[in-house]
Amino acid sequence: MKATINDVAKQAGVSIKTVSRVINNEISVRQLTREKVQKAVEELNYQPNLAARNLAGAKSFSVAYIYDNPNAYYIIDMQEGILSACKQQGFELLIHPCDAKNKNITEEVVNMVKHARIAGLILTPPLSEMPEFVKSLVALDVKVVRIMSGDVAPDDLSPCVMVNDRDAAQTITQHLIDLGHKDIGFIAGDAKHMSTVERYKGYRRALKESNIDFDKELVIEGEYSFDSGVSGAKQLMSAESNNTRPTAIFSCNDEIAAGALFAARLMNISIPEQLSIVGFENSPFSRQTWPKLTTADQPNSQIAEDAANLLISQVRKQKNQTTISQYVPKLIIRDSTAKC
Repeated sequence: MKATINDVAKQAGVSIKTVSRVINNEISVRQLTREKVQKAVEELNYQPNLAARNLAGAKSFSVAYIYDNPNAYYIIDMQEGILSACKQQGFELLIHPCDAKNKNITEEVVNMVKHARIAGLILTPPLSEMPEFVKSLVALDVKVVRIMSGDVAPDDLSPCVMVNDRDAAQTITQHLIDLGHKDIGFIAGDAKHMSTVERYKGYRRALKESNIDFDKELVIEGEYSFDSGVSGAKQLMSAESNNTRPTAIFSCNDEIAAGALFAARLMNISIPEQLSIVGFENSPFSRQTWPKLTTADQPNSQIAEDAANLLISQVRKQKNQTTISQYVPKLIIRDSTAKC
């Protein structure tokens, strides 16, 4: 028979209200009492009925992850990180994919928040980088936490978890420069994502600080997709092109890099002997290619878990902060790069 909150209270020797406070992770419970309740919960395998709890009072125990991103690995990592925090803190997660370019996007998400009784929202790019959209959500008196590219929060609309793509991109470009590469191609991700802008700035800064002339012909506009990497690499490495043929390519993410590597193989270009390729994010794409990709490790699951914990603390009014420590993706050197 399924254990109830009454069973937990009886076994722990506390009131039902105290059990509820522990389950809701309220900070006013003494540590010894908290441990007794948690032990009883584990022994009885008690599972709170979150749906009933939401209906029982005005307080909501549901948060939503709102995203528009074609990268399946990124989405999965984000979901896993947010779910981990929700499970630990007794919250439910609603996942809402959408199209940021839809002219009715604000109305769509506002209606979802109202109808689903959402307590808070986690936004990822490009939605997190749309100030007017964020303002409309904050006006609903719902908590919002944004995951964004940059080193500092751009405004005080809501708390942010920042990812310092610029410094990471400079480091990975500098790795190529240290290997002797001067003609370094750049295949961009979606222009609407600030991560593309920040990674491009890091690439440019590394070239400048090493006194390497910037060649705009080596920069290819693209999207965060495998096909974009294929077409971008073909454009850069084509024998018919008048462009300077690069000895290395910076790809804005691992999916692009995997596409670039595939294109190089089709063109009988050896990696890394004739062309070095780097990616970004350390997604499974970086480990599924041959050779494995040099990349920047962006811990998306941990970023998402931190964002969820920050959001839940805001919902419970435990914290009042604008941002938390930024993440700087770390260089991982693998076999796709070599000396020029």
